[in-house]
Amino acid sequence: MIDLLDRAVPLYLRLSRANRPYATAEGARQRLQDAILRPRSYGPPRWLRRDVHLEVTHDRHWPVYTLTPATGAAPTGGVVYVHGGGWVNQISPHHWKLAADIAAEAGVTVTVPIYPLLPYGSAAQVGQWVVELVRRSFDTRGPTCLAGDSAGGQIALSATLQLRDAGIVLPRTVLISPALDLTWSNPRIPVVQPSDPWLGRPGGHFFADAWRGELPMTDPVVSPLFGDFTGLGPLSVFSGTRDILNPDAHLLVAKARSAGVQVDFHEASGQVHVYPLVPTRAGREAAQAVVEGLRTACRR
Repeated sequence: MIDLLDRAVPLYLRLSRANRPYATAEGARQRLQDAILRPRSYGPPRWLRRDVHLEVTHDRHWPVYTLTPATGAAPTGGVVYVHGGGWVNQISPHHWKLAADIAAEAGVTVTVPIYPLLPYGSAAQVGQWVVELVRRSFDTRGPTCLAGDSAGGQIALSATLQLRDAGIVLPRTVLISPALDLTWSNPRIPVVQPSDPWLGRPGGHFFADAWRGELPMTDPVVSPLFGDFTGLGPLSVFSGTRDILNPDAHLLVAKARSAGVQVDFHEASGQVHVYPLVPTRAGREAAQAVVEGLRTACRR
């Protein structure tokens, strides 16, 4: 059942023209220029829950935050959370809230990298850094999961594939409305587009073309849907039906299951892009499912 807030979110997104950077290539170009001229803050909000302890270090001049539960038993296991934002937008308070909830309620140490965005970062560069952060978390904290939303979902799944190739099978990878195929060629995208109040293929393709760097768009480091999923650990996938990334989520689930991968697919009818980060009833329920899945997988 969709409550009143669920109905209000798509209307708000349309009225606020949230799709402006994605509806046209020119809108995407303007958003990138604005990001260069007016960098957004990345620090956690002051209102973040008080039962989480925050620390920040720097790795090659890039900030890396760790969030640990400040009460209860000592945390066991880790999660590396990669935020979304179209590879151009900075981490938001919604991301910080979910990361803090994971730390406090799953009882794990959450690593949040503030990775270089466009035009300074690229798929290969950031993906390799995330791989290194996961390796370090395994070494210091034990079983470590990866999670990411939207563009961060692309980075997370690409890193999961690279880790598998290196002999490291993650206990779980959580993907929230992930970007999977940066060619944007799924024939169902135009079918879903009229119902999506947020994303659009023209702007998405502009950002993706910049993010790929020197790699082909079909390289799994850029578009993880083109990877071989054999031998991956369990996946949890969250996707709303009012999201043009939803058709590719279906392809991911089918391909992963065909490769013998355990997949928990949470599809929410009528919900928008990254709905587990949205403060609706459906969003809160999905966020709780994210926390529960990570608690079970990363604390073994």
